[in-house]
Amino acid sequence: MVVKSTPKRSVRILLVGDSGVGKTSLILSLVSEEFPENVPPKAEEITIPADVTPEQVPTNIVDFSTSEQTDIELNEQIRRASVVCIVYAVDDDDSIDRITSHWMPLIRQNHPDTPCPVVLVGNKIDLVEYSTIDGIFEIMEEFSEIETCIECSAKTLKNISEMFYYAQKAVLHPTSPIYSVEKADLTDACKKALIRIFKICDIDCDGLLNDIELNNFQSRCFNAPLQPQVLDDVKAVLRKNMDDGVCQNCVTLKGFLYLHSLFIQRGRNETTWTVLRKFGYNDNLNMSKEYLFPSLKVPVGSTTELSHKGHQFLTHLFERHDKDRDRSLSPPEFEEIFATCPTPAWGPDAAGAMVPCDERGWITYQGYMCQWALMTLVDLPRTFEYLAYLGYNVFENECQTTAVQVTREKKLDMARKQSSRNVYQCHVIGPSGSGKSTFCRSFIKSNHDQKTIRDDKSGTPNCTVNVVQVYGQEKIMVLRDINLRNVSDPLLPHEVQCDVACLVYDVNNEKSFEYVARIYIKYFAESKIPVLIVGCKDDMEEVKQDYLLQPDNFCQKYKILPLQKFSIKCPHRRDVFIKLATMAAFPPLRRMVHALLVRPQPSEWLDHFYRNFREFGMIAADSTIWWKAGLSLAAITALGMIVAKVLNTPDKVR
Repeated sequence: MVVKSTPKRSVRILLVGDSGVGKTSLILSLVSEEFPENVPPKAEEITIPADVTPEQVPTNIVDFSTSEQTDIELNEQIRRASVVCIVYAVDDDDSIDRITSHWMPLIRQNHPDTPCPVVLVGNKIDLVEYSTIDGIFEIMEEFSEIETCIECSAKTLKNISEMFYYAQKAVLHPTSPIYSVEKADLTDACKKALIRIFKICDIDCDGLLNDIELNNFQSRCFNAPLQPQVLDDVKAVLRKNMDDGVCQNCVTLKGFLYLHSLFIQRGRNETTWTVLRKFGYNDNLNMSKEYLFPSLKVPVGSTTELSHKGHQFLTHLFERHDKDRDRSLSPPEFEEIFATCPTPAWGPDAAGAMVPCDERGWITYQGYMCQWALMTLVDLPRTFEYLAYLGYNVFENECQTTAVQVTREKKLDMARKQSSRNVYQCHVIGPSGSGKSTFCRSFIKSNHDQKTIRDDKSGTPNCTVNVVQVYGQEKIMVLRDINLRNVSDPLLPHEVQCDVACLVYDVNNEKSFEYVARIYIKYFAESKIPVLIVGCKDDMEEVKQDYLLQPDNFCQKYKILPLQKFSIKCPHRRDVFIKLATMAAFPPLRRMVHALLVRPQPSEWLDHFYRNFREFGMIAADSTIWWKAGLSLAAITALGMIVAKVLNTPDKVR
């Protein structure tokens, strides 16, 4: 279901004017469909149900009587009104003069911030043989909030229903926000909104709307395509009235804007307003909050990721704007992809420090999707907002919530021994100077970027994001650098909670490991969060750590995976990131793999391996089923080697 920016749910019409101009008669004639012989001083408030109004909106009609009500009551009624009808008698010049000298200033006084739409109603045209409309045009030019003027007769019922229809229309489809009578042109705000709509509908990004794009636009806004003859007629009108309204038999941006200006000039405001509201605009031509920020409940322990539809939409968006097909966004391409948004979703410089970019510093497709994954994970409302700006609701014809999936609660992942997520958070924790900044930066750099990583003086961003292969499946991992305030300061709960923790120390600094050990014992020893300890700067001399246990012995004692060494000079340095992602995807494996690495006697090995796999739900509990499956010892050994290869290759990265 699409979240729409709907017009007002009800309309309150107030009739004001000098005594004797026929306000009450107009109301009673509308209701009874005949002229009342006995007219009371004031008509009671009337409610017209939505199903009998052209716009399907309930409408209240309110009368005002100077003989029965005070000025205070009048001011209150004006403030409550959605639209004010100033009634004058066409045969009474004084009632016409009072429009500018009294009524319009009074209405403005009671609506100082937001102008209240006004409809001028000339009553008693049955008494004269001329029209006063020409003289009223000058008043309309002076007061921009006057939407229209209509002449009618309460006695003959001429234009009575039309008068109330125009009053209702002035509220639901006001002119002043979208058209300037003084300039005889669309307002700047309206132009800006329509330009955004044009760019969203320009699917091939050629600056033109072809017949297919025009039909998509028409179907989206009015639930029906344009017939070929109608399309030809529209283009004929443009060709007749402007030189550059049509190009290559397609509608240009100028032509698109001209058509809407023409609709408004001909009194078809509802056409333009229907388009604007379909694309999320409210009465003030701002994107409505309901359109930008739909509600989505995310249980505690769950996270948010892009769904298949969201991923598909963003991929198509990238491909539309990657004009040179180099799988990267040049600065002009990057600017154009967010041209329908108030600002880019992220800055190009920030992207280069957080996600993969090419050698020119341009964000790649992989980096682009990583940015969206990060934003969806940590700032879901912002993702919803930008999906709306980019036109997700238009192309998918659905609310942005379908672009996102809520993951299974983490406690269920733990119970089932496997994570269903595609995006994981890894917190990188370590003392100052341990090398964690280089470690995080290397996650988004290729093996040929060693010098770039070392020479980067920009500091480490809050996180780096990249794609990692886990058993042949692409997963996205967010490395969050937990910046320490002081070594003695405790970690906050949000700094501890993650899918996998990476504790980093400097192998060349004898004081470095102690902090990592204390962090593990205090925050992770009793938790279910998998932990990998990484010794950075492995290209330098390793020194004995000034702690009661050396790193290898510490890992053995606490039954965590063996120590992992890391250096940016190692050609296999990305293996450590694969291990972290695998640990996040299969959190119970850390205990199972440790048990395998204890290396029991050969006669005990198979039973030991089997018990651990059964514990983690990876084989059936009934051993007869295991054997009946026909899996040989060689197959079991191969499976064990695969797990060990992924999670236990410390020598490979030295």
